[in-house]
Amino acid sequence: MIDGLIGGKLYGKAAKRTGNNGKDFTTAKVRTPTADGDSIFVNVITFSDEVGAALLALDDGDSISLSGALSVKVWTDKNGEARPALDMVAHAALTSYHVSRKRQAVGKKAEPDSDDESF
Repeated sequence: MIDGLIGGKLYGKAAKRTGNNGKDFTTAKVRTPTADGDSIFVNVITFSDEVGAALLALDDGDSISLSGALSVKVWTDKNGEARPALDMVAHAALTSYHVSRKRQAVGKKAEPDSDDESF
């Protein structure tokens, strides 16, 4: 497996499921652009509650970046052409909602105290 970082748009809605062992997991598909202008689908699964919540909060077409273990796969399209695909076990997620929340938190820390009289 390869430890990787991917960025793309959620394809469809993420789904939360329960395994045979009773533990919850979340699955999703992310459409990721490639250098040649095409795109590749990444099949994502996560066992992290935090990453699962981030995926479930998004709608079809929302941007997301994920980090985790990647496995390379090949599938055959309708025309019989071999196409690449990736499977990811995600352990971290970053969305535009996370970025704006972090910027607000940093901005609040940067504001001077009202008692501070330094110039």
